[in-house]
Amino acid sequence: MIVEVNGMERTVEAAPETPLLYVLRNDLGLPGTRFGCGSGQCGACFVLVDGRAMASCDLPISFVAGKKITTIEGLDGEHPVQKALERHQAAQCGYCMSGIIIAAVALLSKNSRPEESEVRAALDKNLCRCGSHNRVVKAILDAR
Repeated sequence: MIVEVNGMERTVEAAPETPLLYVLRNDLGLPGTRFGCGSGQCGACFVLVDGRAMASCDLPISFVAGKKITTIEGLDGEHPVQKALERHQAAQCGYCMSGIIIAAVALLSKNSRPEESEVRAALDKNLCRCGSHNRVVKAILDAR
């Protein structure tokens, strides 16, 4: 199967039901997308699929055929959200950050000037156990 990841077409040999997360990490060597809960509930594994933030841990690889996938590596550390999170020193352990960044990028691509309530709603499926969520929200508002 051919998938487009971070602007490059890649050939993967995986069963159609294989979770996208496993293909990204194990077959394509892209470890930035994290395994969290395994059931699409925590947001650690979010990637962009045709610009929409989606949990990759329960998304079969067959679903993304013909779609554009962007992982945290595809942002190259240069996205305004990444820069703002760095300026605000918003991350603690950082485990959830790739998913949070992806969710924020999806939001800002649709709404370049969201209100705080919209940022919080967009991050509702992203769990941060370190308690840095308020700093993250402020950073995303700064990235607008």
